[in-house]
Amino acid sequence: MHAKTALLSAAVVAGIALLAASSRSGSETTPAGAATGFAAGRSATAPAPRADAARAHRAVQAMQLAVGSRRESDLLAASTSPEQAAASPAAQRARRLLETVAADAVHRTQADGFVARDVMIDRDGTEHVRMERSYRGLAVVGGDLVVHSRNGELLSVTQGDNMRSFGRPSIEPKLSAEQAGIEAGGAFDGTVAAIAPARLVIFARGTEPTLAWQVDVEGDRRNDPAPGLISYYLDARNGELLQEDDRVHSAAANGTGRTLTLGNVGLVSNSISGGYTLTDPTRGNGQTLDARNQTGTSAATAFNDADNVWGNNATSDRASAAADAHYGVAATFDYFKNVHGRNGIFNDGRGVKSYVHYGPTNLVNAYWTGSAMVYGDGDGVTYRPLVALDVAGHEMAHGVTGATARLGYYNIKDSGGLNESTSDIFGTLVEYSVGNANDPGDYLLGEEVYINNPGNTKALRLMFKQDADGRSFSCYPSGGFTASLTYQNGKYDPHLSSGVGNRFFYLLAEGAVTPKGFSYTPAQLVCNGDTTIAGIGRAKAGAIWYRALTRYFVSSTTYPQARTGTLQAAADLYGSTSAEYKAVARAWSAVSVN
Repeated sequence: MHAKTALLSAAVVAGIALLAASSRSGSETTPAGAATGFAAGRSATAPAPRADAARAHRAVQAMQLAVGSRRESDLLAASTSPEQAAASPAAQRARRLLETVAADAVHRTQADGFVARDVMIDRDGTEHVRMERSYRGLAVVGGDLVVHSRNGELLSVTQGDNMRSFGRPSIEPKLSAEQAGIEAGGAFDGTVAAIAPARLVIFARGTEPTLAWQVDVEGDRRNDPAPGLISYYLDARNGELLQEDDRVHSAAANGTGRTLTLGNVGLVSNSISGGYTLTDPTRGNGQTLDARNQTGTSAATAFNDADNVWGNNATSDRASAAADAHYGVAATFDYFKNVHGRNGIFNDGRGVKSYVHYGPTNLVNAYWTGSAMVYGDGDGVTYRPLVALDVAGHEMAHGVTGATARLGYYNIKDSGGLNESTSDIFGTLVEYSVGNANDPGDYLLGEEVYINNPGNTKALRLMFKQDADGRSFSCYPSGGFTASLTYQNGKYDPHLSSGVGNRFFYLLAEGAVTPKGFSYTPAQLVCNGDTTIAGIGRAKAGAIWYRALTRYFVSSTTYPQARTGTLQAAADLYGSTSAEYKAVARAWSAVSVN
């Protein structure tokens, strides 16, 4: 079989020779720029990196070199699976640091264990090792952290507000696994299809480490077409529900080829006997399927075609929505690879499945399920199918977040808003990266899903003034968002609290400048009266956010901790006295995160 390629450009691979040489002989040839370390444009007064190119290359043997990434990404190599990360020399060094100089900082006890899930190595040899914690063999939920080191010396540890204690619980449960399953099934609002066997964990999100049962429940929600995939954490002493962790992340909080939104675009499909199928072999065999308007994917069918022309620019052909989704996923894959050196959601080169025509025919939403993307058809009156380019980028970015920081979603203070904001940010950057005349880049999420939208001023979210919807937040409230109110459709639902991160990113990239088509004053775009903020551009802002997400954010990161993480990312890339660093600080202050 061979791929049928068209207008979507392939990634520009800028390091093939180096990769080939390293694969053949374990060569320690220094890549271009490795000796200088940080990206061009960093402050001349920033401290010089202590690069050790030979050592860096030894550390990245068998890892994926970040070929094709922009120089600004500062990434040399990264692990491609948790297994590879755990077996790497960098992980061994990080564990030794956690056993010695970093032990007190992370409140390590003798029975604590640490396993690497992800390793990223910068061009100057700095190693960022993302660790999952265990206690006496039980996973610690909320105990994840990142160890940052260079030349074997600890630089810092990034962690959330959890695990601030040396106290650990007894691991003998009083509640049985069977009873935990019954309790979890009873808590599910809908019809239960399957309950996974309960497993003991240490639960430490916003509470003292507590022995808990984790029970994963799958089923059909009551009065909600979203896939039902929920993890319940129950106190193993008395069955008290500690947290309900919804694993499905949606694109719209308010319920909301020949494509529907982009005109005629080029797609990559695959040849099969008698024609073609919507599978992209150039991007890890990502596939787009027809869910046939079922609230599930088991009955989904492939899109096959005889002439390799998909859709008719209208909803009368089911392949039109598929063309939008397929193109959007390909564009997102290319963005992360070309800009950040990330080879797919999980950095393993594999594509994911996308299901269009999901759920009832009037479903105004799209979702990331943890392993796939699903798109509703809209109501046909106000909304068309939710397959717009930035929505596709948004959903795929949820996958990147899940593979890296794993920012918590519902019921976890600020991290759900940061999770949603991350997807809005990268969905926006994907839209800009394509430059399609029918859907030019902007800071409006999902404006193309509206059937009637003169001037394109309606959107699911306005990143620069999300509170224009009357519910969202653009300014961080005093004391932050309360975890107990971050449930779905709650006062601090992640789709509402994301407005703080979205405005921060807009101000960082563009400054306090009113977007075209809107009449807001600069004072209405900031929370502190600082109307003279100048943007540093989307490329630099995106590089800072991606670096913070993949190096410094953890599952329970708060907005103030995100400020710290992005400042560190800016210092890494441009220096702590640079204009970029100062712009990050100023933009966070402008959304009341200090």
